Amino acid sequence: MAGGRRRGRGALGAAAVLLGFFIFSLSVGVEGSIHEYEEGTFTPQTNSFFFHGGSEGLYAPKNATSPSGRSFIQFESVTFRRTKEAAAQHGEMEQNNGLIEAIIVEIRDRERIGGNYLNSDAICCTSELAKDSSCKKGEVIIHRNSDNPDWPMRIRTSFSGSDDEAKMETTTVYINHTGMYYLYFMFCDPKLKGTVISGKTIWRNPTGYLPGKMAPLMTFYGSMSLAYLVLGLIWFLQFVRFWKDILPLQYYITMVIALGMCEMALWYFEYVNFNSTGTRPMGITVWAVTFSAVRKTVSRLLLLVVSMGFGVVRPTLGGITSKVALLGFIYFIASEALELFENLGNINDFSRKVRLFFVLPVAVLDACFILWIFSSLSKTLEKLQMRRSTAKLELYRKFTNCLAISVLLSVAWIGYELYFNASDPLGELWERAWLIPAFWNILAYLLLAVICVLWAPSQNSTRYAFSEEIGDDFDDEEAIALTGSGSKASGEVREEDKIA
Repeated sequence: MAGGRRRGRGALGAAAVLLGFFIFSLSVGVEGSIHEYEEGTFTPQTNSFFFHGGSEGLYAPKNATSPSGRSFIQFESVTFRRTKEAAAQHGEMEQNNGLIEAIIVEIRDRERIGGNYLNSDAICCTSELAKDSSCKKGEVIIHRNSDNPDWPMRIRTSFSGSDDEAKMETTTVYINHTGMYYLYFMFCDPKLKGTVISGKTIWRNPTGYLPGKMAPLMTFYGSMSLAYLVLGLIWFLQFVRFWKDILPLQYYITMVIALGMCEMALWYFEYVNFNSTGTRPMGITVWAVTFSAVRKTVSRLLLLVVSMGFGVVRPTLGGITSKVALLGFIYFIASEALELFENLGNINDFSRKVRLFFVLPVAVLDACFILWIFSSLSKTLEKLQMRRSTAKLELYRKFTNCLAISVLLSVAWIGYELYFNASDPLGELWERAWLIPAFWNILAYLLLAVICVLWAPSQNSTRYAFSEEIGDDFDDEEAIALTGSGSKASGEVREEDKIA
């Protein structure tokens, strides 16, 4: 038994160390709309080599004549460095050699890159394809859009002589059409194999640096902050009004409301800062992520202890307290790791396999919570039926119905998420992507609001507190509603106080 405890503590310690290392590894640099390239390498594809420079949703400007309110992609200090062998092969006499192209394409026009329209799989123009002047040998094949002849956009940079370094001119490309834009750096010359890229590009929307798929979340988090504030204010007024009859469970509800309020406010300020600077503020982001993980953990624990009948059917959790605490701690670690990965990693593109490594533990733990919650609810309802506790039974039935509806909505939304991600691998539906995280926050808020209504502080709150069975008279008295405030109820309470 002792050995099992030591192994459990060792596992928890290892999890904590792993989380600490993960936080440290992400703290070295958090980038947002400013995409930095540090010794990036080019990947071969067909007869070309490419480096993915970024992809973001960009909105069309409301006022195209005002430079300050326009979307753009800006290239700053972008430098290409080739190997000495590649530089020697070209020689000093070739002034312009080793062409590298920056290609900006709206995802809907992706078929315009490469030789598809020439019935060829080639990306770079070959001697055969260049014969009919459809393209220029040694360059990426681009089929221009007749409605927008400058797009897809091509920006050329060449090496000079035998130099092993070429710097791209500082360039700003303005965006006039709403869409998901991809940036690729490409070259066709096989002699440039081994070339690396450094520098950065800055992407900006008309309203700020927030990527298009994240921009609506700033308004959403601001609205949720107000919603939690209103809920907190109503709860606080009731709490102060009936503070003498407050149940222990109602203190936990107060804590969840406070955590939700702080979390939404931190996310709002984090997004405001991100929108104005282009990079995520490390301190605020870590605090927001931590509050989010704590709020999710405490919310699930609240649902669990309510389902177990804490303070209503049983005075304490007894011997299962440690199990509940352990599940909560493990969930916090898993949730914190996932939140850090999603919010402190590269917001542009990350490995889906790596993300799955963080998503799976959270999904499994959520399933454990759901099973435990409904199992506990079943036992609680059974106990209340046996005791003929009419008012408490009705209360828990309402809670069970609300919880069941929320689970059904969650399952349906997970199905929608899977469909959304499977049908949109390139992010073409980016304008709706913000709805995915927004739904879970709204559902959590509504569940909390339901609990606040069902367990609202009132002068009769103590009638729902745990008590030993005292016969049918007690059951009749218990039928008084939790939020009831009639004079008869008050009189009965005073009579009971006299008898006591």
